[in-house]
Amino acid sequence: MSEKQDYYETLKVSRNATQDEIKKAFRRLAMKHHPDRNPGDKAAEDKFKAAKEAYDTLSNEQQRANYDQFGHSAANMGGGGGPGPDFSSDLGDIFGDIFGDIFGGGGAHSDAQRAQRGNDLIYTLEIALDEAVHGAEKRIEIQALENCNTCGGNGCKAGTEPTVCQRCRGSGQIHLQQGFLTLQQTCPTCYGRGSSINQPCKACSGAGRTEQTSTLAIKVPVGIDQGDKMRLTGKGEAGPNNGPSGDLFIQIRIKPHPVFKREGQNLTCEVPISFVTATLGDEIEVPTLTGKVKLKIPPETQSGSVFRLGGKGFPKTRKQISGDLLCRVSVETPIKLNAVQKQHLRTFQTLLDEDHTNHTPKAQRWFDHITAFFRQKNTS
Repeated sequence: MSEKQDYYETLKVSRNATQDEIKKAFRRLAMKHHPDRNPGDKAAEDKFKAAKEAYDTLSNEQQRANYDQFGHSAANMGGGGGPGPDFSSDLGDIFGDIFGDIFGGGGAHSDAQRAQRGNDLIYTLEIALDEAVHGAEKRIEIQALENCNTCGGNGCKAGTEPTVCQRCRGSGQIHLQQGFLTLQQTCPTCYGRGSSINQPCKACSGAGRTEQTSTLAIKVPVGIDQGDKMRLTGKGEAGPNNGPSGDLFIQIRIKPHPVFKREGQNLTCEVPISFVTATLGDEIEVPTLTGKVKLKIPPETQSGSVFRLGGKGFPKTRKQISGDLLCRVSVETPIKLNAVQKQHLRTFQTLLDEDHTNHTPKAQRWFDHITAFFRQKNTS
């Protein structure tokens, strides 16, 4: 007779494995080598028996302790072995999981098959930027499966009731004998419901649910951001067989704004100003999401300069702490000038040139860099 393999090696676990690890290891091997999955395969059957023998010993703390001390000879020791493994608890759970996978449903699944939770729904809500800043109340229409109004969700014609399934006698499961084990399988007649519908509801054809349109009022909180989700519990699809409804998730999409762009908690906008305003300075009106405000433009302002208006940006959700509005000025070049206007500009340029003052420091620095660059190129 060949020597038995070490039980820990059989289950492919370490010698200090927990009971949960031992149980999971046996389940994997039983799923792989069970005879019902490998009909006629003697090698698979032997591996299944070896795994079961190893689990029988290692799942019992007293037998495991004896095995760790005396090895396989512990099985021949009288009185110290303790009671055998409890097949009605851990091992029973394992076989229930295994054969539920093999045959399409076990005891752990019967309740879910009778009353299942409905599907979650996702709705994309498009809002304006000012609605995201200040909050808003919106109304949306949702199409979803709801319990049938005619039959109340039981799928039966008015005045009738479901009858107990004769095959499973209302349990939703049938029992199959597989060798020394009794297996549970979802009843193929009632599909796990435990009842049959002899006279189905005409409105839902016995399904118990119909697609309906409902209107919901949605409160958009202050400061909500692009991509944020709001969860409405129980506003999704109704569950089959009068099961609980799923949830509705509202996903926010903020429409592009013609004036403002968002940068974190700040808002930005481009403010065009004239050449004269940029040169001499002035006070202009700029828009915000709460109305117009005054912005002071200092003399000699350059195009691209940014001015900050505190507290006129985007508020943080629930904290009511707003960001700032960043106004980036853009100096516009005059267009469509007539002959007189053009001549005045030429005269103005002549006056600038004649006083020998550097009126354009940025341009001067640029020319200095270019001159130095070409000088270096010529000398290299």
